[in-house]
Amino acid sequence: MTAELVRGQNHPVSHSRVEVRVSAGTAVLVLASLADERGRLTGPRALAHPGAPGLPGVRVSEEPAERHILAVDLDAVEAGVHSIGVVLVLPPGGPARFGAVPVPHLAIAEQGGAEFAAFAPADLDAETTLIALELYRRQGAWKVRAVGQGYADGLAALLADGGLAAPEAAALTEEALRTARRTGDAGRPPTSLPTHAQGSDATRHLAPQPPAAAPAPPDPIPVSAVPHARPPGPAPAPAEPDGSRPTIDYAHPRRRRTTAEAPEPAPRPAPAADPADPEGPPAPVAGDAAGWSMDERLYNQVWGMFEDLARTVAAYRSAVDFADSRLDRELDEALSDPSRRLTGSDDARETARVRRDELVARARAVLDRDLVQLTAESEVVEPALPAAYARWDSPVWHGRDITEEGPLALRLGNLGLPESPGLRIPLLMRLPLERGLWIDNGRTGSEAAMAMDTDRLRRAALDMAVAHAARLLAVHPADRFSVHVIDPAGAGSAALAPLVRAGLLAAPPAAGAAGVAETLARLTRRVDLVQMALRAGAPEDLPPDLDPAEQLLIVHDFPHGFDDRAVTQLRYLADEGPAVGVHLLMVADRDEASAYGPLLDPLWRSLMRLSPVPDHHLADPWVQHAWTFEPDLPPQGSEVLDQTLERVARARGDARP
Repeated sequence: MTAELVRGQNHPVSHSRVEVRVSAGTAVLVLASLADERGRLTGPRALAHPGAPGLPGVRVSEEPAERHILAVDLDAVEAGVHSIGVVLVLPPGGPARFGAVPVPHLAIAEQGGAEFAAFAPADLDAETTLIALELYRRQGAWKVRAVGQGYADGLAALLADGGLAAPEAAALTEEALRTARRTGDAGRPPTSLPTHAQGSDATRHLAPQPPAAAPAPPDPIPVSAVPHARPPGPAPAPAEPDGSRPTIDYAHPRRRRTTAEAPEPAPRPAPAADPADPEGPPAPVAGDAAGWSMDERLYNQVWGMFEDLARTVAAYRSAVDFADSRLDRELDEALSDPSRRLTGSDDARETARVRRDELVARARAVLDRDLVQLTAESEVVEPALPAAYARWDSPVWHGRDITEEGPLALRLGNLGLPESPGLRIPLLMRLPLERGLWIDNGRTGSEAAMAMDTDRLRRAALDMAVAHAARLLAVHPADRFSVHVIDPAGAGSAALAPLVRAGLLAAPPAAGAAGVAETLARLTRRVDLVQMALRAGAPEDLPPDLDPAEQLLIVHDFPHGFDDRAVTQLRYLADEGPAVGVHLLMVADRDEASAYGPLLDPLWRSLMRLSPVPDHHLADPWVQHAWTFEPDLPPQGSEVLDQTLERVARARGDARP
């Protein structure tokens, strides 16, 4: 199955000989740039182009064409090369910009085999040169990343951005384009390469594939399931323990095409005791990660802390499991040895237990060392987080102005593990929202919920929904979101009061079956109209009475007040709404909707479940830790929520003409 990548997303490359298949719809040059571990070009000859088509491990076509096959032998690439950029250039005499030609399509495949990843860099305009894909080396393995970064000033700008001096960049550009111009003047027709053709010819000039290395000896502690370094780039999200779809999408956010994708943060080595360095590892610094803004660097740093904690706890648990299994094996051997049954068995058992305790103690010492470093980093990072990522008790909420730009992500709560009771990692959800949220106010969801009074649990769930809505409004421009509320029986009036008092609801909370039907019909109509406009290629041709802001629908006490038609409309909004700016925030007990049976199963699966009380319903995607989720709410007795909503209301008033 081919993975369709988006900008910034990466995918593992498990084959040493691969092909990058380019279909551009117009004649283009395909070049390959070779960069070192810092992303800098390795020298003036670090570009494979028609005048010099062959470099170690890489060979490009020698003329412009609509279709190309770029052959790469990753084993033959020089050790100093850490990334290979696939560059598309519009040749002289051709179209003036990529915005005037069809969107190019690139696929990467095993040599002569099936494609396993593809990317179509859309939203191009004035660019004449484009870094479409990048093959990069990380921790001894190769991956491919979708880049889609264009340069309106051409190939020379790309080369200068890669570290070449201006004269070198200009000379290399002239050499590459002069060859392309000469082939075009000769009237040579472009070569059209079928998808799987010329596989052997395309790679016959590459260096021979080296023999496979001997397998490494097994590690004394089996930790093969534990990632030994932070996975680079956009990592997979925590998933439900039952194996259902991921709950959080940490894929790279959609950016404007003029923004270059940030390089990945380098894996941070675990802090180690160094006799030559008595001071230990360097002090942590907020924003110590890659990114084009402080918000992005902090986001990447928080995600890295999550991965580091997952990895170090997995290593500790793996060591304990190994120690326990070895203890069982040694005890069995002691009992099964006839010579030890009468004498020496006690000594053998005691020796086995001591060996087990020593191994666990060493593993715990490593875990404690890593936890100290992560805790120190958390203490530095947490106060530096912007409002979208910060706790409600952070000073950043006091006296802040409403932002003019939307954030990268939104804090939903905190995550922790039993081995680190004092360390909490922010749970950040990428924006724009691609899934609705479901705050489970049922008592069967967890032990903590079962121990809580029903009324208190329901109030806590709706308070949590109001806090999320307030955060969403406060960290976006004043007119970005319109909020709707469905409260059929009016049971949530006390919790909803801050939103009502601030005048931030698009309409009073909908009550009764009639109010439910009217609200759902209005939002369903909006989804239909926006979808039709987008399909027609005229997103600006919408009725004047349609609110251009994104819509947030808070549903309380579902399914009370919902008939079959309303349930169908709610499912439609959950499935189709996020793509056109209609988002769902449900506060519901799944058991109360059991009468609908499996009809509502797709609805619950489409939403990200959160709990108003601490619960361990989230699992990481690598070693399936059951993470404890804790909601982040305004402190009891604090007025921070009301003050925040008042500032949003004032900003809306100032924004109105």
